[in-house]
Amino acid sequence: MALQEIKHVADDQRMERCIDSCSEASQACEWCADECIGMGEEMATCIRLCRDVADLTSMNARFMSRNSGYSVDLSELVIDAAEECADECEQHDHEHCQVCADKLRTCADACRDMVSA
Repeated sequence: MALQEIKHVADDQRMERCIDSCSEASQACEWCADECIGMGEEMATCIRLCRDVADLTSMNARFMSRNSGYSVDLSELVIDAAEECADECEQHDHEHCQVCADKLRTCADACRDMVSA
């Protein structure tokens, strides 16, 4: 949960939800990528996308926490990357891929909501 002591976050429920969703998506992507290692070459795209999105979502949460002027631009990139990664994860029947896809969809929706505010 985003820190309530950060005034600009506590005053903006959309930003708080986006930070929380980005953090969860980052964790899910790290888990998914780790689980996919060793499962064969067919998982290479999933691993690569999950690693990229884990970094982007983590960075986005940090940018929003410090009230960066770049957080809206980064959120738009996160939306695109999260949706692409979710599309990839959904192609695989593994539990970790399905959980990751779900967290990525939630993250994209939360970022989209925050950007539209």
